[in-house]
Amino acid sequence: MRYPKWLGLLAIAVIPAVVLAGEWKWPWKPASKDPCACRDKDADKGCADCAKARDRKKTSDDEKECNYVAPRDVTSLRKLNSRLRGRIVDYTYNHGFDRRIFSPSLMEFRDLYVYLPPNYDPSLRYPLIIYLHGILQDERGFAEQVAPVLDQAIVSGRMPPVIVAAPDGSLDGNPGKYGAGSFFINGPAGDFQDWITHDVWNFMVTNFPIRPEPEAHVLAGVSMGGFGAVNIAIKNRDRFRIAIAALPVLNLRWMNLCGNYHADFDPYNWGWRNSAYDPEEVLGVFYNGFYKVRVKDVIYPVFGAGPDGIFLASQENPIEMIDRYRLKKGELDLFIAYGQQDEFNLDAQAESFLYFLKSRGIPATVYIDPEGTHSEQTARKMLTPILDWLAFRLTAHGVAEPIRDPQVKMLP
Repeated sequence: MRYPKWLGLLAIAVIPAVVLAGEWKWPWKPASKDPCACRDKDADKGCADCAKARDRKKTSDDEKECNYVAPRDVTSLRKLNSRLRGRIVDYTYNHGFDRRIFSPSLMEFRDLYVYLPPNYDPSLRYPLIIYLHGILQDERGFAEQVAPVLDQAIVSGRMPPVIVAAPDGSLDGNPGKYGAGSFFINGPAGDFQDWITHDVWNFMVTNFPIRPEPEAHVLAGVSMGGFGAVNIAIKNRDRFRIAIAALPVLNLRWMNLCGNYHADFDPYNWGWRNSAYDPEEVLGVFYNGFYKVRVKDVIYPVFGAGPDGIFLASQENPIEMIDRYRLKKGELDLFIAYGQQDEFNLDAQAESFLYFLKSRGIPATVYIDPEGTHSEQTARKMLTPILDWLAFRLTAHGVAEPIRDPQVKMLP
């Protein structure tokens, strides 16, 4: 039987598009690869429920009886650390063992990676960076993409030795292609900001030698994490002096006077979003319009819908927090990096935020990539200038070098 040529061309165009969109999976995945398969074929208790947990890291007692192993597509910890002169300490469920820490704020166990620098000495106190990942990511983004670059910068002497905490800020602990992120706020989805400022903070200062000065404490994040870094830093200037935001969400209510969210920033054509009632409103456009991110995907799960949602967004909006928390010159060192081709139009958000800062006499260091998009590639390009700036700021504040902990008694 012969098929018309147009059918072949249609298949070539449609099948890759559907696969990229994540709507279709290859049908021939071997059944023997099922991570929920029971070793004991006679054990039926819990095995039916085990398959239901395929995409979750959290496991029930029934799932454990089924010898459930978290199905995480992650680089092994040994392989991760083989690329580093420092090392990553594992407090996750990513590598076959559940080492997660308990979060009283979220009332569940959550993942955390801790990076320790080369020649780490527990008798010395180090600067601390809390790294907040972006949407559709979790703590693995730091371990696999950021840690190697940071480690090399420390080895080469471009960066002073630092300790880094990289917590999981995804909503359910296992981010997916269409999942929302927590934005590291306290909201309807949970107290994710308390998870950072209370749980992670207390865990780090209790278990690792951290310098006490606020100038030695850094919040850094990308995309959603950039929002979280600036938001938390403004609220907690007694603990954090430095905030770094790459490709950040800095003005949730940006739109022009005509209500166009995708308009370029213009200080003479500046409106404010006062509603988010349309769940189908498009916020981000990718793959030439093939994949669109809508209000219902990003805003509703975290901030809520209707008037309550826009009210919470306003309360947590970094640009509005400048005045609400009375931020003043000299209280916070800010580094803002963005791309001018951002698919979420976050360049307009960043420019409105920076304009607002300047009008209040608050300086910020800015890195602009004219061709930058909302992508990992653009974020990686920003790492080098970010680390160079951070090293300069830590040195200027006199907190770059580790200091001897007076409470630790060295053996003669």
